[in-house]
Amino acid sequence: MFRAGSRCDRLGRIESVRVDQWLWSVRLTKTRSDAAAACRGGHVTVNGRAAKPATPVKVGDRIEAYLHDRERIVEVTTLIIKRVGATVALDFFVDHSPPPPEREHEIPVFQRDRGAGRPTKRDRRELDRLRGRRR
Repeated sequence: MFRAGSRCDRLGRIESVRVDQWLWSVRLTKTRSDAAAACRGGHVTVNGRAAKPATPVKVGDRIEAYLHDRERIVEVTTLIIKRVGATVALDFFVDHSPPPPEREHEIPVFQRDRGAGRPTKRDRRELDRLRGRRR
């Protein structure tokens, strides 16, 4: 009836769920292995303590995670094991995250004369810097 890793009381209600499974179920990460990697990398805390992928999560716990270049702070309201749709997932936690930073609206443009030939090494490095690539 329930998967291994979740604990149930006598009435069949879920008491706790693995943190990596819960993060994936409420769509904070794309895959469960991404959630486990974030836990192993020290990017997830449960109630202020570093979390391993198998750390149990209960209703009322506060999860802080640094995911996708953004800090997410959520409070668990309902425990689930199965992945649900994005609109349904919003009912299972309260989001206390700070608003995402605003994106830069001005995109840098690399100017180069038409017909100037092949870019030099210096030009190519400047292009890479503008595109965000590092070498």
